[in-house]
Amino acid sequence: MSSITFFFFLVPLLAILLLFINLILSPHNSYQEKDSAFECGFHSFLGQNRTQFSISFFIFALLFLLFDLEILLVYPYVVSAYFNSIYGLIIMLVFFILLTLGFAFELGKNALKIESKQMFTFKPKVWKGYSIIYNKK
Repeated sequence: MSSITFFFFLVPLLAILLLFINLILSPHNSYQEKDSAFECGFHSFLGQNRTQFSISFFIFALLFLLFDLEILLVYPYVVSAYFNSIYGLIIMLVFFILLTLGFAFELGKNALKIESKQMFTFKPKVWKGYSIIYNKK
């Protein structure tokens, strides 16, 4: 038996066995607080646990995943860059150009702009008090 077939049989068998042991040994006592929604340590208030989120947060998360996977896909090329030919370089350049065009498209559509509900205007305060270190009068 090869190691690959061994893992194809051992890993699912081990996963099923551990799930079954967890099902048997874990306590099953549910109550209202255990089944309620948990939000950062605070009890959820009536009607506030299903608020709408801006789609911009999900777009930021998807962009993070996309560029994180980009690094994962570029890493093998960088490791073997000495042995790659001009074909590998062209493939990587096409890959980077497509990602850059997609990112520029999202910037052009203002998809990354998050509308704040807070109204904040910056008003710098000038301190006109007395200073021991720098006193110019």
